[in-house]
Amino acid sequence: MADPASTRAQPSGATGVLVLADGTVVWGRGFGVVGSAVGEVCFNTAMTGYQEVMTDPSYAAQIVTFTFPHIGNVGANGEDIESKVEGAVGCVVREDVTEPSSFRSIERFVDWMVRNGKIGLSGIDTRALTRSIRQTGAPNAVIAHAPDGKFDIPALLERAQGWPGLEGMDLAIRVTREGDEQWGGGAWTLGKGYGRAPFDAKPHVVAIDYGAKDNIFRNLVKAGAKVTVVPAKTSFDEVMALQPDGVFLSNGPGDPAATGEYAVPVIKALLDADVPLFGICLGHQMLALAAGAKTIKMHQGHRGANHPVQRVGEGWGETSGLVEITSMNHGFAVDAATLPENVEQTHVSLFDGTNCGIAIKGKRAFAVQYHPEASPGPQDSFYLFEKFVGGLG
Repeated sequence: MADPASTRAQPSGATGVLVLADGTVVWGRGFGVVGSAVGEVCFNTAMTGYQEVMTDPSYAAQIVTFTFPHIGNVGANGEDIESKVEGAVGCVVREDVTEPSSFRSIERFVDWMVRNGKIGLSGIDTRALTRSIRQTGAPNAVIAHAPDGKFDIPALLERAQGWPGLEGMDLAIRVTREGDEQWGGGAWTLGKGYGRAPFDAKPHVVAIDYGAKDNIFRNLVKAGAKVTVVPAKTSFDEVMALQPDGVFLSNGPGDPAATGEYAVPVIKALLDADVPLFGICLGHQMLALAAGAKTIKMHQGHRGANHPVQRVGEGWGETSGLVEITSMNHGFAVDAATLPENVEQTHVSLFDGTNCGIAIKGKRAFAVQYHPEASPGPQDSFYLFEKFVGGLG
């Protein structure tokens, strides 16, 4: 941490603490569920969507530092969740959570955190913590909340230092669904909520769930597809038995190389069978690995709703060079230097030049690193769903 005061003695009224693996101790006010959790500390720069962030399975085993100071002020509801499975284990915020101010709120954010088993820590200098992550990388840490203010700091530090971290960790298997599911949700509209998907629609998309956000499936439905969602370890034969017109590869948490141990052989077989493929985030990385590229752990990752991405390479016509404002959540990236000759780079980050999209030459297979379903543009990237679904026979 940049602030030496962060390791000072416990101040009066501190009911929460963040203990980093390097020994840094950050005191604050705990909220949410009582207890402790271990994970990687990252930061998210979005000004809205904290409930979606906390329920995104891609944040499994992570503690999210929100750079926007006012988190929780619009409360929580039953519609703005991305998944019912594991998401972020906790969050760190600047200001205390106030009473909600939104006509859509049905409960306070602090109560929602309790009900969902997540730990919060307020009163933190989130700017200093974010600067530290940018300078030294995302650290492992333990977040803890105790209303009586009693903490065993040496034990928490030992737990943080003993946690192996995300490299080499397959988390997709923890957040995937257990069985096949015919997706039934449509797009959301104000006053009506989510619509229903037409089960007799064509084309048929089989979506492999590595820790998917529900809004991805809603956007596939909006683009005109019928969607069947299957678990992460579904075999090639099981996928083909569903007679897909195309296969979607979802987002998800953890090290893509670890998930690729079982996912890549299936994707290679789908490529050999000329099945159209579309991947997002972890699905993008899975497609790249299947094509022969490699992935790398990023220094701090990309997490937020204001990331500029540029279309590059051949095939974009008049839209070549166009910049999309995107939403991102990833701590690993495809190493562009390892892309084989038959893989074209289609998108790059304008923040650091990292790869954000690929297409496999001679195949109907493409993927992007960012989240087009999150609509930060707000509609900059919906064309990807139309491109995939519209190209299925």
